[in-house]
Amino acid sequence: MTHMPTGSQIPDARGGVHVPAPRGGSAPAAPAAAPAGRHGWAELTTRARSAATTEPGRLRIIGAALAVLVVAFGVATAWQVNDRAQAADNVVSHSAPLSATAAEIYRSLADADATVTAGFLVSGPQPDDVAKQYQDDITTASKLITDAAANSRQSPEAQAQITKLNEQLPTYTSLVATALADNRLGLPIGGAYLRYANQQMRQEGGLLDTADSLYTIENGRLGHDYAQAKALPYVSWALGALALGTLVWAQRRHYRRTNRVFNQGMLAATAATAVLLLWLAAGHTIARTQLENSSAHGARSVQVLNNARILVLQARGDENLTLVARGSGGQYETSYTHGMTDLMDGVPAKRQVGELTRALQLANDAEGRDAVNAAIADVKQWRALHTTERTKDDSGDYLTAVADVIGKDAQGNKVSPSTAGYFGNADSSLGKAVAHEQAEFHEAATSGRDALTLLPVGAGVLAVLGAAGALLGIGRRLSEYR
Repeated sequence: MTHMPTGSQIPDARGGVHVPAPRGGSAPAAPAAAPAGRHGWAELTTRARSAATTEPGRLRIIGAALAVLVVAFGVATAWQVNDRAQAADNVVSHSAPLSATAAEIYRSLADADATVTAGFLVSGPQPDDVAKQYQDDITTASKLITDAAANSRQSPEAQAQITKLNEQLPTYTSLVATALADNRLGLPIGGAYLRYANQQMRQEGGLLDTADSLYTIENGRLGHDYAQAKALPYVSWALGALALGTLVWAQRRHYRRTNRVFNQGMLAATAATAVLLLWLAAGHTIARTQLENSSAHGARSVQVLNNARILVLQARGDENLTLVARGSGGQYETSYTHGMTDLMDGVPAKRQVGELTRALQLANDAEGRDAVNAAIADVKQWRALHTTERTKDDSGDYLTAVADVIGKDAQGNKVSPSTAGYFGNADSSLGKAVAHEQAEFHEAATSGRDALTLLPVGAGVLAVLGAAGALLGIGRRLSEYR
């Protein structure tokens, strides 16, 4: 028997059921669907909150947090230590050698100038040993300028100074060649050319001033590399302490809830984190200590000794030019006096000591101190004999004064003592002191660099082991709920 549908349900033409709108109004609107993205986020949030209310859920969150902290500690350590290791390597392999090269460029140029002026005081043609020394100095300076150009490509400032040196050096050597040619012919104008060449060497913007600018730039780069290499890794230390503290907290929580003293996985993670933190602290401390030692008793000592050598060479050039000028070299004598003051006396009113006194203060062993003391003794003898020589020249005894300066009389006989002998001994002693301090620098700086060499790789390995240990430890605890 067929029954008609009751109520308000009326079948439609497709076999479905049509629900008519209520009388007196329109059909109710269907509820709006929530956006899929917002609904998914809300669902995830709800699940996370629900999981956090159960012990397995809390354990999963703790395990993830431990793994993230340990890995973050390892990554930060590898990153920061690698930066410091690269800076330490730059100190040893790049900036310190470039600073030494710049200093040697200056010394070679100053020695060439002092040597060629000494040759003008000798009667007749320039002696072969003087000509050879001058040519060796110029050749050395040219080679070192080329080396500096090849190794300073990352510094536009250094390249600019090297370009100026390459432009100025041929002009200087040309003037010297003219002066020597005129001197061989007995023409007095040779001395004028020599003084003009000396101006090109020593005036503001000249060869020595440019070499000094290059030296300053390279020393600045060395100081920057030192600062980077010795910078404290605060981020790594903070993350390491946080990771270690969180691991200890997690194990204490585990003990209080289960009464089990050890969780092997988390214990391994704690050990790996502690080892890495101790390695970081010890490695960086050793590196910093060695780098500071290489700076104080190596790089800084070398800089002061190089300054002293430069002052010695300039004083020698001034002494020679005073005689070459034949009564009109007052400015050279004044320059000599100022140079010796900077070298030996300093400025007591400003609490500044002479460069040789500073070098003696920085020398930290007997070998270094002996070399500096020998230089001080020779410079004292030099100053005393220079005073005697100036008295002879001012009184008209020019030939005797020249003999006291160059160590030979007009007939070529050896004269002793001479300022040339004291100058040579002082320069040789300072050269030995520089070589000794450079060796000390290299040993200490290399030890500082090596203390950081394996740490970045070790940080990665220990971080992976620590994170794996934390996850395995939490996983074992979770297995008890299955």
